[in-house]
Amino acid sequence: MKKFNEKTVTRSLAKGMLAGLIGGLVATAAKTLTEKIYRRRTHGEPDPLAILAEKLVGHELVGTQKTAAVETLQWGFGALTGAAYGALAEYYPQATAKDGAAFGMALTSLTHGTGLPALGLPDDAHEQTTRERTSEMATHVVYGVVTETVRRRARKMLG
Repeated sequence: MKKFNEKTVTRSLAKGMLAGLIGGLVATAAKTLTEKIYRRRTHGEPDPLAILAEKLVGHELVGTQKTAAVETLQWGFGALTGAAYGALAEYYPQATAKDGAAFGMALTSLTHGTGLPALGLPDDAHEQTTRERTSEMATHVVYGVVTETVRRRARKMLG
């Protein structure tokens, strides 16, 4: 039920995507910081994004090339996922359940349960320790909650 002074917002795909993109970028920064504190790989496993980057360029990457490629993929994926989420939230508000935490959990399942194997990348989930699995889920929940928090505020600002 709408509050008396609540302004009616007209749905806009462009504004929803822009708000989600902004949220996704801020959330990628938050997720990256969280991963530095709560590491997701503790046994030296290869980063799936590094493997993907090498597959895309067709040769092994080293040093700053590898770092730049991984960060480009990480930030690009975070921004695009945020934009898609913003579009979905614009027309299907139930997608914002649990203030974005449900989005983060779904994203973990989609990327690690479906996306990585579909790209031929190693799915080391069955070899991960409980701590590593909880880190993976926790950092994605952080991503989801931050994306939703920022998306909601940005969307209000966009009118």
